[in-house]
Amino acid sequence: MFTAGAESLLRQAREIRDEELGRLCSRVCALLGREDWGSDALDALRRLFLIVSATKHSRRLEQPCVELLQAALCSPTCPEQLQLLCAAVLREVSPSRSLSLTCDRVQNTQQLGLVASVLLAQGDRKQVCSVGQCALRVLESRQPEGPGLRHLLPVVSKVTNLAPDALHEEQTNTLNRRLGDWLRHASVQQGVAHSSGGFFSTPRARQPGPVTEVDGAVATDFFTVLSTGQHFTEDQWLNVQAFSMLRAWLLHGGPGGSSTPDADDRSELEGSTLSVLSAASTASHLLPPQERLREKAFEYCQRLIEQSNRRALRKADSELQKACLVEAVLVLDVLCRQDPSFLYRTLSCLRALHARLCGDPTCVRALLPVAQFFLHHGEAAAVDAEAVYQHLCTRIPAEHFHSPLLALEFVQFCRASLPLFGRHLGVLRSSFPNLFKFLAWSSPPLTAEFVALLPSLVDAGTAVEMLDLLLDLPCLTAALDLQLRSSQAASEKPLWDVSVRAAGCLEAFRDPQYQALFQHLLRAKASGTTERVLSSQFLALCTRRPSLVVEQAKELLEFMGSLGGPHGGGHMLTSVVWAIGEYLSVSWDRRCTVEQINKFFEALEALLFEVTQLRPSAALPACPPQVITVLMTTLTKLASRSQDLIPRVSLFLSKMRTLAQSPAAGSAHGEEDARAVLTRATELLNLLKMPSVAQFVLTPSAEVSEPRYHRDTNTALPLALSTVSRLVERDAGLLPR
Repeated sequence: MFTAGAESLLRQAREIRDEELGRLCSRVCALLGREDWGSDALDALRRLFLIVSATKHSRRLEQPCVELLQAALCSPTCPEQLQLLCAAVLREVSPSRSLSLTCDRVQNTQQLGLVASVLLAQGDRKQVCSVGQCALRVLESRQPEGPGLRHLLPVVSKVTNLAPDALHEEQTNTLNRRLGDWLRHASVQQGVAHSSGGFFSTPRARQPGPVTEVDGAVATDFFTVLSTGQHFTEDQWLNVQAFSMLRAWLLHGGPGGSSTPDADDRSELEGSTLSVLSAASTASHLLPPQERLREKAFEYCQRLIEQSNRRALRKADSELQKACLVEAVLVLDVLCRQDPSFLYRTLSCLRALHARLCGDPTCVRALLPVAQFFLHHGEAAAVDAEAVYQHLCTRIPAEHFHSPLLALEFVQFCRASLPLFGRHLGVLRSSFPNLFKFLAWSSPPLTAEFVALLPSLVDAGTAVEMLDLLLDLPCLTAALDLQLRSSQAASEKPLWDVSVRAAGCLEAFRDPQYQALFQHLLRAKASGTTERVLSSQFLALCTRRPSLVVEQAKELLEFMGSLGGPHGGGHMLTSVVWAIGEYLSVSWDRRCTVEQINKFFEALEALLFEVTQLRPSAALPACPPQVITVLMTTLTKLASRSQDLIPRVSLFLSKMRTLAQSPAAGSAHGEEDARAVLTRATELLNLLKMPSVAQFVLTPSAEVSEPRYHRDTNTALPLALSTVSRLVERDAGLLPR
């Protein structure tokens, strides 16, 4: 995130027109033309760089300005800071046809690094290869370790990324050897502070001491990027740079790269325990260059993992520990993929590391590369990969959704690892409500990543719930904000904090009345209970406003038509069908018509017809008895309000009673459920034999609906039910025995 001042500067830079840019270029040309290397030139170049880098589209500079920038970059008298700015401006306007730079005549290796960075930004393959050869010639010259070599390693790394075949085999072997030496044999003494000369400088200054660990202890092992000191030697800087480019370089070499001789002659025992013991006992200097580098890289990463467990004295060192731990695990993953013999030497270390990271919320980012390692090597490592993924997908998004960097890395990890999840993809799919917490909190930067990830998360079982959650994203964002604020003590917040002044939302978040709703929004896994929460709220809404059934008749009919059968609606279907039977009546809304009743009857009749036709199977389980009984009851209610429908519903109820008595129904639903369906069908058939009684019972007036009519056996409704039962008992077989 930029500060308000930085945002203002960027906005001004983007709004500068070409005329003003031309005037600035003229001023830069005037200053550079007379070799005025002072503060005016520095300020002008800084402003020019800000303008050309602040916009996505490329800004074009006049030919004289480009030529003077190149001349200043290659001038032996131009200060280093100005040369850095000249190179930065030239990179921003690349590719450009106005460039005439070349590496051949540059003597200073620092200038060579800057010139090379501009040429590589051109993107021309021939220039890339030429730059690579020039940098390798300097590295192969075995010149004394001067300040020049560390400026060339980034150039070589960039060359291998842009043109992997730009280096010859011998050059690759040479760089493998030198990288291994820089990684493993850097000095363990601190560097000497550069003397400013002057009268008081003396050769008797105190000699530098050994480098230390991040916890202040004197280092007893070789130097790494996590070693600390007041000043560093050149080979220590090369050690740091060698590690920064190590993973990309190892990937460039590959498992069977050109620098691995006799790859076809390896023993079939490679990767076995015997080869592990053999490799461990072989002197590293006898190994081929690429394998020797891998061995040094393995030792380096193991040391970094050990150093990451130390308690850093400074916050900056603590953050560096986490970053280096992530990179070390990624390098170990590459090594184990390229050479299986490293796997058995790595497993115990990474198992212990995973256990440590699970208990340390500050190192959560490092769990991602560990999980990626187990994705690549889970079967060979005999690790419970599913437990690793469950922890990863359950706890991290729920507890760290407010970290934008972690959110981006997590979603990118999911995208990159999709081909590796295999049979564990269900863990990721069922955890999509947790992943959506990242999207709800950091929507703009994550939208493109989620658009690419969503197709892999959707299946028939989660599609509807995922759509509901997408629609609920604003509500989820608000719920996450309340969750975050409620976890902080009020005493820790300043008085101007909004949550201190407006506590109403937090009170609602803690109110038991709304707990179910917030728990649903903040759930960690797909529960399939969206159709349940909405159904309970739908019934409550219809109870408060019964006219909604008539007002939303079209939408309710469309909902039932979109289900694809009685199996597809679940709790929501049960609630909708019950509400139709209860409130689709002129007693609740005078706008209710016979035509509406008939339309709903036909839609429900079709659903019940499917129940009578379908047979349960492994792919299509039995329809829940609650759905069947609600369908039968609602159809009977509608028929009592439009009595022309009574013969049709009576026929269906007879079929349902016959089905409920069949042996197949008992095996599909269970004896108790089949008996409940039979009882309900029989009761409804009995009511329909007396239509006027059926209308009184199934569509009672408002006063009859009061609770006392259901509790007092001497009042009208229970009396009517018992009377009907006694009247029809004389008809043989109508009531179940």
